[in-house]
Amino acid sequence: MVKTRSATPEGQEFIVSSLPPSHAQRRFALGVVLVLIAAFVVTAGPLSSVQLARIDAFIPMYAAAMFVSDWITAVLLFAQFAILRSHALLAISSGYLFTALILIPWVLTSPGLFAPGGLLGAGLQSTAWLYYLWHIGFPLFVIAYALLKNADPAKRRWKGALSAAILSSVAVSVAAVFAATLLVTVGHALLPTLMRDTVSAAGSLHQYAAGCTALVILVALIVLWLQRGSVLDLWLMVVVCDYLIEIGLLMFPAANRYTVGWYAGRIFGLISSSLVLFVLLYEITTLYARLVDAVLAQRREREARLMTGDAISASVAHEVNQPLSAMIANADAGLGWLTRAAPDLQEAKEAFTHIVADGHRAGAVVAGIRAMFKKDVRARSPLDVNEIIRGVLALVDDELERHRVSVQVELADSLPSVNGDRIQLQQVLLNLTTNAIESMATTDGARALGVTSEIHASGGVMISVRDTGTGVAPEDADRIFTPLFTTKRHGMGMGLSISRSIIEAHGGRLWAAPNASRGSVFHFVLPADTALAAGGPAARHATDWQTRG
Repeated sequence: MVKTRSATPEGQEFIVSSLPPSHAQRRFALGVVLVLIAAFVVTAGPLSSVQLARIDAFIPMYAAAMFVSDWITAVLLFAQFAILRSHALLAISSGYLFTALILIPWVLTSPGLFAPGGLLGAGLQSTAWLYYLWHIGFPLFVIAYALLKNADPAKRRWKGALSAAILSSVAVSVAAVFAATLLVTVGHALLPTLMRDTVSAAGSLHQYAAGCTALVILVALIVLWLQRGSVLDLWLMVVVCDYLIEIGLLMFPAANRYTVGWYAGRIFGLISSSLVLFVLLYEITTLYARLVDAVLAQRREREARLMTGDAISASVAHEVNQPLSAMIANADAGLGWLTRAAPDLQEAKEAFTHIVADGHRAGAVVAGIRAMFKKDVRARSPLDVNEIIRGVLALVDDELERHRVSVQVELADSLPSVNGDRIQLQQVLLNLTTNAIESMATTDGARALGVTSEIHASGGVMISVRDTGTGVAPEDADRIFTPLFTTKRHGMGMGLSISRSIIEAHGGRLWAAPNASRGSVFHFVLPADTALAAGGPAARHATDWQTRG
């Protein structure tokens, strides 16, 4: 029967005590257990009874490493308790604190470290009993953890102050260690003898104690298996398996001190002490990396949002500026015609007609920008590219005259129609011609604007706008189409970016190249409307416009 567990609260699914293990983690944990079992088989055989040299520094080094590992693990688990307020986490935190603290009297009772017979109790007898109490105590804390973790949700979380819970847990662990120390030191005479001398175990009695300890560990493993569900549960089961293997070594001649089996048992103990610590550190590092990624992603999203806002505002300002400028110029002209001694109503009427047309064009431009940023599909129709070119050149006629720019137009006859949005394509050509005029306005020498249309090799229509201005610097060639990048002193950096977006939305391509003499040439290709494509060869005629004055 499948056990039903409550859903993990939001925000806690990244914590090892709540996060379910992945398939890869389960396989890795199983691999660790299999390696430990293989090591046990090797060390529990005839090799286990081989007597090795006594290394006096081994026990203090082992105890120090165990103390540091268990202490840090307890601190990290207490930190997770502070987040989740789980009684189960409080229990397992106390278990690791208990194992760290009991190492202190265990070292103090060990003979030959600080005194020939140990500083406390009955020497090696007290040390042996502390070892078994240590390896019984931790599984009991594991059992408490397993039983509490899936208790009634209403009773699963600590309701009081965190400091009170942690201090109570520390007090329980200290009291348990103190009671165990009193029992094996002051009351050592009441306990059976586990060691015949400073090296050899007391035969069957020692194995009996090891068997009882193994039984408690096995119960802890079974209870934990039945209540498993998180990454922490998985690795606690590995730790308990390691405890079982370590105690299993004591049932063989390896129970004698300073044998291969005895040294191996201490190494197994160090592994069991470090496993959960390594997992906690790994998961904390992973969580920190995820947090950093999330913060960076949020920052990038915020910057992208700001960039989009800047791009929209710059686009509106850039595109609307042209019809507004035309409206102002026509309004000034209309007022001039009306304020003359003999008002010319016809000229004023034409100026105001142009203002109305420019107003409608400004509205269409704004609608086009909104559609482009909203990715709307605007209504498209078959268009004559040559007609658009003539209309744009008529719009910039005053600018051409003011800056003394000559224009040469070469439009191919019988061009196929293109399917597109008239306002958007008109705006692209207007941007390119305006940029060309502004580029030539600050240069000396001949100022010539060339606009051509022809059939592209792909079968589409290619429009080219040439100028004899300052040109594009090689280092800026790849950046001029980037939003908000500009080489103009008062530019907004949106014209070319918007133009490329419009052309690409029409299925075409826009690019720049150096002009043969000087300046730049901008080409864009639009696919032909195949349904209405005109047949026959494309002839070309030339028109030479010279500015007045």
